[in-house]
Amino acid sequence: MAKKESNFINMVLALFIVTASASFILATVYNLTAEPIAQAREAKRQFAISQVVPEFDRLESKNFLPPGGGDSLEFNFAFLNDELVGIAVNTWTNRGYSGRITAMVGFDTQGNIVDVVHLQHAETPGLGDKIEKGKSDWSDQFKGLDPSTADIRVAKDNGDIDAITAATITARAYCDAIQRAYDTFKEHFLSHQPQTEEGGLEL
Repeated sequence: MAKKESNFINMVLALFIVTASASFILATVYNLTAEPIAQAREAKRQFAISQVVPEFDRLESKNFLPPGGGDSLEFNFAFLNDELVGIAVNTWTNRGYSGRITAMVGFDTQGNIVDVVHLQHAETPGLGDKIEKGKSDWSDQFKGLDPSTADIRVAKDNGDIDAITAATITARAYCDAIQRAYDTFKEHFLSHQPQTEEGGLEL
């Protein structure tokens, strides 16, 4: 009986040591990689902002809830010499073929789209991934659009956007993300903020 008890204690002790060692290793790896991952994520965010708004020397960021509910959207206000030159909105949609798609949408101070870039997605390679600028020029059709007059839906839904061949679901979802960005922009700014003589935002 004593031998069995001893073996049981040894097994429990060995299991404890293995578990504690694994936890220590995981914690160490996390601590070593957390900061580089955060830095890489921030660098990607900064690059995306620079792609969708004019040149700037200062950013101010604030989160706003979209009119339809759901996760808040990050608004990045870009200033040059203390003058607002554009607003980059980190937006999302859950309607992608393979789940959530996030994108950065840039607006000028009149609410026109400057440009859009994807941030993250899991769409089908060779089809849905054509939302990436490096894979196709499909997203260029959003440049310069005025969402107050353009219909940000795919042509199959009677909108003004050409769908991606064999990836209509992805194209439809991307339009949804862009429309969400504009609806939030309109809700919080175009409807309430003072306007300049040229019709732009005055923050």
